[in-house]
Amino acid sequence: QVQVVESGGDLVQVGGSLRLSCVASGTVFRIYDMGWYRQAPGKQQELVATVEETGTITYGDSVKGRFTISRDNAKNTAYLQMDSLRPEDTAVYYCRVRTAVAASLLPYWGQGTQVTVSS
Repeated sequence: QVQVVESGGDLVQVGGSLRLSCVASGTVFRIYDMGWYRQAPGKQQELVATVEETGTITYGDSVKGRFTISRDNAKNTAYLQMDSLRPEDTAVYYCRVRTAVAASLLPYWGQGTQVTVSS
């Protein structure tokens, strides 16, 4: 089993910055990708950013140019640096880790961390 734990969520002013961390632990063999998703009240979950084991990065359109995802493979940890925060970034941020097992990708989710941007 793989456990995923996020941290770093907080209350921040508009224009401020936060750094989220996501750590995968347990029986971790090969992590295919690590990613951040978010869900605001009354809205669907949306992609924030993902980083694959190859280093390939994908960002959601709403965060391009403001958020940066990075990964420390040795620590099974992903980071999300969030700059120029806006009220619409307020959401619960979830980390998803996908492990590669044979020909399958198994997803594991964290419990989420709250980010609130106040104006």
